Amino acid sequence: MTSPEDTTAVVRLDLRAGAAALATPQAVRDRVAEQLGRAGLPEPDYPLFLVTDTPAGLTDHQLPYELISGYRAVGEVRILVLLVGSSPGSYAGGEEAYLPDRRLVRPTTLRAATTGLVWAGDLRSARTALDRPEPDDPAALAVLVDLLSVPDVFVRVLEGLRKLPDSVAAPGVRLLEQDLPTEVRDRAWRDALTRFAGEDSGAGDPVDTVPDAQLPDPLRALLTGRDGRGPGHRRPDGPANLAHRTCAESLDRADEDLVALRSFPGLLHPARRDALEADLLQAREDLGGFRALVERALQGGGGAAAPTAETAARLGALGLRVPPADRAGERVGEGLRELAGRLLGSGLALRSVAQHFTALAGRVEPVPGTALLHRLADHSEESVTRGSATEYAAPPRTPGTVLLMAGAAGLLGGLWQWPAVLAALLVPVLFVVVALLGANRLRTDRRTARWPVGPRVAAVAGAAVGAAVAYAADPPLWLGGTGLLVGLGLTAEAVRRLWRDAADSWAAGRGTTALRDALDGLDGLLAELVREHWAAEERLYCADAARSVAGMLRATAAAADAQAAPEPLAPAGTGGAGPYEDDDWLSAPSALETPESDTGDGGADDGDWAAAYAWDNTPDRTGDHEADRYDDRDGDRDGDRYDDRYDDRDRTGYDAGPGPYGTPSPAAYPAGPDDAPWGSGDGDRAPRWLDREIGEGGPDLVATLAGDLRNTAMAAMAPYWGAVERGQAGALALSRTEERVRELLSAARHHLWRYGVLAPPPYPADHRARTTAAGLLGTDSLRVAELVGREADRGAVVQLSSPEQGALLSRDPEAALWIRFAPGTLQGEIEAAWRKSGSPPAEEALWTSSGRYAGLIRLTPLRMGVVDTVLPRQSTGGGPRADDDRAEPSVHAEFREDDRW
Repeated sequence: MTSPEDTTAVVRLDLRAGAAALATPQAVRDRVAEQLGRAGLPEPDYPLFLVTDTPAGLTDHQLPYELISGYRAVGEVRILVLLVGSSPGSYAGGEEAYLPDRRLVRPTTLRAATTGLVWAGDLRSARTALDRPEPDDPAALAVLVDLLSVPDVFVRVLEGLRKLPDSVAAPGVRLLEQDLPTEVRDRAWRDALTRFAGEDSGAGDPVDTVPDAQLPDPLRALLTGRDGRGPGHRRPDGPANLAHRTCAESLDRADEDLVALRSFPGLLHPARRDALEADLLQAREDLGGFRALVERALQGGGGAAAPTAETAARLGALGLRVPPADRAGERVGEGLRELAGRLLGSGLALRSVAQHFTALAGRVEPVPGTALLHRLADHSEESVTRGSATEYAAPPRTPGTVLLMAGAAGLLGGLWQWPAVLAALLVPVLFVVVALLGANRLRTDRRTARWPVGPRVAAVAGAAVGAAVAYAADPPLWLGGTGLLVGLGLTAEAVRRLWRDAADSWAAGRGTTALRDALDGLDGLLAELVREHWAAEERLYCADAARSVAGMLRATAAAADAQAAPEPLAPAGTGGAGPYEDDDWLSAPSALETPESDTGDGGADDGDWAAAYAWDNTPDRTGDHEADRYDDRDGDRDGDRYDDRYDDRDRTGYDAGPGPYGTPSPAAYPAGPDDAPWGSGDGDRAPRWLDREIGEGGPDLVATLAGDLRNTAMAAMAPYWGAVERGQAGALALSRTEERVRELLSAARHHLWRYGVLAPPPYPADHRARTTAAGLLGTDSLRVAELVGREADRGAVVQLSSPEQGALLSRDPEAALWIRFAPGTLQGEIEAAWRKSGSPPAEEALWTSSGRYAGLIRLTPLRMGVVDTVLPRQSTGGGPRADDDRAEPSVHAEFREDDRW
């Protein structure tokens, strides 16, 4: 299958009227540029020209043919001439008279190997014997021209003609056209654009970021590389590490003093508390020095735009180590392109993908040191003081085990009879003494620390219970003594636990825990500062590029919304703003067609195929009009016999205007002149060799078109990724890419209009198989398989030849050349249908890039001697010279018997 990228678009020229406008090389080049330019195509390297003419025009239009065949291009110029109508006869000499269609005279210019002639003497578009359509019926000719304008079909027909004598053949065709109604195709296109663009959510809406594991390797390296740098952000011999170590050692000594304070000697002697307070004071001073160093580091970190080398030098002077980037940013453009492909390939809309890129930019962008300065307040001296439990020792919560131990000690110590019952007061007195001593030892600023009263109450209660039990049971003295010893042991353990908890609470209140947290927090700020400056230039560029991509995606979504917006209909009779205003592809003719121009001879612009071959539902042209059209066929050879063919356009439904067929009424075709109405009368207007199968759209239509748009957007952005990789993703590259996106969106619109929904766009995804005809059109491909696989007999096609021309065709059935073609997207379905039915696959089937037509073409050669190749000679009269580009030369062909080749 030949894709539109392999061969350029076919340039269509109509020489039956307005040929005088192509009198200079520049005029031909302007006509080509006008057609291809409107289709968004460049100057062709291998031009393909489809020229429509009459048999008489082969010699009448000698100069245009010479100019077309001499078109300047890199490669060869290929010309396919479609001849419509009967031959005016031949100049055999002597007294021999020939009827029309007895000879086809062509100039030597058209004898080249890159030129072929297809002679359709009668388009045979009548569906019943009572119909009297014209031999060059515009309705049938429009379909035939549209078919031959498919580059694949054009090339195959031309290659087939080269195998036939004189490269001339009479065609026979049988076509099946599968398409959607205009309103269905238009609605599906707009729905696909809306799905492709997505909804514009608010700026504050949360966006689910892409997990790090699903990011492409270059982007994941930038995100995770800074988090995996390890703890070595301080140089061992640098000022930062020295200040951190000094403060940490002060806190370590304070921890050792706290361990000593928590023991019984700490309860009895105040020296250990004094040592702890001295170490804490030193730790606060050391922490202040480290905090000042961190502040200098954050202020010296600069903003995101600060030079990385200068920032690294400042951090290095403070004893901080910024690891090298390790070439982490070399593939940023590749990573962004891969991420965009993954997100778009997963079916996300453009605006959703743009939000993901914006979120990625925020994650990968380095945070400047000045942005971290506000976090110093969380580790200031005031914050450390507020973080302490209290300025003096707060009573800790007494564990339940201590309360039980206090109560049990009082109970065991109270098992005495009078007068020994006074010994029961020993345990409660001990708890009271320890409470007074501990509270005084933890005094802060002349304020005695509060001690928990629970153990004292428990001890008193236990002693009272023990005395009551002893009074009732009258235990022996040894039992009371034993109970007192055990109670004293429990009292010692309870006191030890109470003092330990009280010392810990008091030390926390003095700042041991808050100082340690502040030191770790300040060191964490340094580590974060170092991580943020790792690969700062690469990450900053990645963030800028990601935001640029997000902006471009949003601009693409806006362009899609603009194309999806309903287009206002022009008022009837005013003609609107023109078929090409605002790039109106859906409601305008093909981009390869040109608007009518006011030529000097009153002829129509031959590029305006839609105006020339518009479909109508008016009665057939009969009577005087048809008689006038052919009244001078036999004698008129100057190309003027068709000038008055439609002088009575008021009876045909066409507006008066230049051109052989006039301009279709805007009221008759509100959807556009290039679009035939899909109504009940469509089958009446279609030629009998054309069958139309109209679908209403399948379930996969909108999703497939949206996927095509995503592929088109990725193809449009392809040059931008190169700019990203080269570090040139600036405003110029962005504007150029946005312009290319808009152009390719219009090209995608034109592709859908010209080739149908079955044909993949020029930028398909290699990994994505196109859906079936049932999924896109709602039709079955079985009819296509039956038609393309039909036996090659004369009953399979309709021969487009007049009865007179039929006598000139070769009688050898083996001499005819058959071309079977179908949309390339249906190849799998058609071949599967052939295998299922047991039919042998068609050999050399042509799988075309167009998704609209399928069928058979038969090229039947003419008999030997029918085609005469003559050498035209210019007259030497007083007219302008043929090589003068300033005026149209007068060309006359003089033929003699010995001029034939």
